Amino acid sequence: MMNLYDETSFECSKLITNKYSTSFSLGIKAFDKKFRYPIYAIYGFVRYADEIVDTFHEHNKLQLISDFRRDTFKAIEERISLNPVIHAFQQVVHRYGIEPELIDAFLCSMEMDLDKKAYDDACYRKYVYGSAEVIGLMCLRVFLDNNNELYQELLPQARSLGAAFQKVNFLRDIKADFHERGRTYFPDVDFNNFTEQNKQAIEADIQLDFDKGFEGIKNLPNGTRLGVYIAYVYYLQLFKKINYTPANIILQKRIRISDTRKMGLYVKAVLQQKLNVI
Repeated sequence: MMNLYDETSFECSKLITNKYSTSFSLGIKAFDKKFRYPIYAIYGFVRYADEIVDTFHEHNKLQLISDFRRDTFKAIEERISLNPVIHAFQQVVHRYGIEPELIDAFLCSMEMDLDKKAYDDACYRKYVYGSAEVIGLMCLRVFLDNNNELYQELLPQARSLGAAFQKVNFLRDIKADFHERGRTYFPDVDFNNFTEQNKQAIEADIQLDFDKGFEGIKNLPNGTRLGVYIAYVYYLQLFKKINYTPANIILQKRIRISDTRKMGLYVKAVLQQKLNVI
């Protein structure tokens, strides 16, 4: 009957992914079946930790994230949790050799969101690494299934792709982060006077991450490449839309890609895969 609990736990993470992100849900469906549950488990885990710091305003967030950290490492040690999201995640940690250092870095970034409102360059890099780059590395561990040599080779590109996604999120969410949460992630930028020059400098940095990340996508094994490429083209399209949007508008509304447009990009990516042009 343990198999039933395991499956139910993974299904919970799948439900969370489908509810929270149409983009990643579609991308995961493009993976070979054996990769889907592990990636759902990673997404469910990081999504719920992020939810603690961004949503549960009427509760003691510090205590909640502390409990989440404790429960996570306890589950990894004991190989079980009654929290289905953590239970599924700890199974993936053991199956694919995800390092505790990656998990700790992620949780540290989540904890930074509780009290840090402005970031200097060092803290910005630390936050991006923990909140995004390590997630790319966790997924890479799954994709390569314990091929450590290829993992080390693709590690820099996976970090860059995760960083690109996160920095696009920062630009997309400036209105909520700055006006509602009082956060400013980009160092040395005054969002009370956010200029086109500021925006262009940020975008140039993001483009470098996208370019490096794409090189890694081309070297992923079959069964994983299409799913990651779909996430890449979604974010690249969002990035392009942000490029075309003036700085003052970015401060006023959240830029998004419609579900119809996402489906068009999905179909195009599938055709590119079939034509072997990715």
